[in-house]
Amino acid sequence: MPTIAYLADPTVAELVGPIEGLTIVTDVGGEPPAQAYQADAYVPKFLAGGPATEIVARLPRLRLIQLATAGAEAWLSVVPPGVTLATARGAHGAATAEWAVGALVAVVREFPGFVDAQRDQRWTSHNTDLLAGKKAIVVGAGDLGERTRRRLEAFDVEVTMVARTARDGIRGIDELRGLLSVHDVVVLVLPLTEESTGLVDAPFLAAMPDGAILVNAARGKVVVTDALVAELASGRLRAALDVTEPEPLPPGHPLWTVPGLLLTPHVGGSAVGASERAAAVVRDQLTRFAAGEPVHNVVGTTGY
Repeated sequence: MPTIAYLADPTVAELVGPIEGLTIVTDVGGEPPAQAYQADAYVPKFLAGGPATEIVARLPRLRLIQLATAGAEAWLSVVPPGVTLATARGAHGAATAEWAVGALVAVVREFPGFVDAQRDQRWTSHNTDLLAGKKAIVVGAGDLGERTRRRLEAFDVEVTMVARTARDGIRGIDELRGLLSVHDVVVLVLPLTEESTGLVDAPFLAAMPDGAILVNAARGKVVVTDALVAELASGRLRAALDVTEPEPLPPGHPLWTVPGLLLTPHVGGSAVGASERAAAVVRDQLTRFAAGEPVHNVVGTTGY
């Protein structure tokens, strides 16, 4: 019996191409082919969750779930014993870090307000805030966190890195609340876990100084939405969100109209070449798998 990899996305399968020692199968007409159910490795579609996880229970030979994204929260509860779950860490880091810093610049320099004025043909020249000289906390010190740090430092921002556990040059998550009052910006780039769900709650936000900015490029559930809406509605804080809870954001939700918020529809990693970058990571991982070598980015070992 050949070693089989089931890649649910035909585009990714085409980009990955043939791999020695591996039979690659993909969806036909939107449905898994018969060989998919004998897969040793499974690569779901980009940002897949929910129904896409159900096939795992029908793959008796499965040994590896290789994601095309860095986020793995939808898969943690469905991974069978003995099956490795790995992410595409690094594939979308540059694009997401660029979004985080770009969104922060837009909020600080009041670009959304100027766009509104342009639409209304109003010349609203005035001074704005400045990013240079600010102090920012980056919560999450993996690939995305490091890319975000480098970009912020290029804007002369003083960056404090925070991760689950303290290490050289990085503060521990247990220190985070005590750091908030002396920082102007908090950028969230950490994975969604049981520990990080609801991390940014009302006391967290209350500890941020007046005028501070929250940037969420992680997952919507890291932030308690009602608590953030209350702070934004008061005018005390500002925010930029690429992710929300709930998501997609339904019509009529207060996040659509609350002041002080720049909102984008989960497009941080959605940049030109995203499929190619994800496919490159998947190809490297599957090549290692086919050769019997350890894969990288295994969930539970990379931390943040």
